Amino acid sequence: MKVKILSIIIMAIGLGACSTPYAALKEISSFEELDYKYQVKKVYLPENEFTIAYTDEGQGDNTIILIHGLGSYLRAWEKNIGELSKTSRVIAIDLPGYGKSSKEPHSGMMTFYAGIVNELVKELKLGKVVIGGHSMGGQIGMTTYLQYPQIVKGLVLVAPAGFEGFTKGQKQWFRDVMTLDGVRLTTTEAIQTNLATNFYRVPKDADFMISERMQMRSAEDFIPYCYAVVQSVNGMVDEPVIDYLQDIKVPTIIFFGENDNLIPNRYLNPGRTVDIANFGASKIPNSKLIMIPKTGHFLMFEKPKIFNKETIDFLKELK
Repeated sequence: MKVKILSIIIMAIGLGACSTPYAALKEISSFEELDYKYQVKKVYLPENEFTIAYTDEGQGDNTIILIHGLGSYLRAWEKNIGELSKTSRVIAIDLPGYGKSSKEPHSGMMTFYAGIVNELVKELKLGKVVIGGHSMGGQIGMTTYLQYPQIVKGLVLVAPAGFEGFTKGQKQWFRDVMTLDGVRLTTTEAIQTNLATNFYRVPKDADFMISERMQMRSAEDFIPYCYAVVQSVNGMVDEPVIDYLQDIKVPTIIFFGENDNLIPNRYLNPGRTVDIANFGASKIPNSKLIMIPKTGHFLMFEKPKIFNKETIDFLKELK
């Protein structure tokens, strides 16, 4: 029933007339044309046979790898890279299928992404790293530690997926709702609504998240990107970490916005974000939870000063 209701909502949005300032956007032929603030480097990972795009800024005693969330890309961290790189080496990546990384088909499993991170660490000879992950990226970060604890010295979890449990039926709900055509045919209005849902108050400089998402639709690698998004949703529900949180032994800092509209899932598990946050923090032994008031899901972009300061302080304490 919930699936049917949501499908009707999506259809209603899709039938709305489109008259927006984005209609005159320049089309792009490839995701390579997306405008990144920092210089992009690429590394080929022979074991997984993917080319990963990344930015590499700063230096210091710690190296932090920043992993974006579902449907996003490394630009999600543009308000954080500059400040964090003043005291640490900061590597932000595009996951396989996203941004400027290669887009061969893959499983979308959290263990697959963890393997990518592990191979990246080896190829770049990074040693032990801190992993920072937003939303799905947080679940990937936790999975990376659980699979490859030898490469992880700390975790920065930003509104992480993985603290919320789902039944078998709820997992199927995600699979039914998140389809290739659903992602591919997302309307302008739905893109704008999705963005607004990620914030308590949408920052003016977040507009590129709408315009570039719309530009992507004309790119030759758009369909592979859509496929990666769908596979990623399946990967999150098929490889949960909720039963293994107590096994995370490294220092961990956890951020949540008090007004997160995405966690917990409002369709399946109505409730308060703080309850999910407290549950996850209580399970991870050496963790610190920071709840940020008047802030939504995309907290590192909405409240970068708080996030940057707390993360820098956390990194300074790591040995």
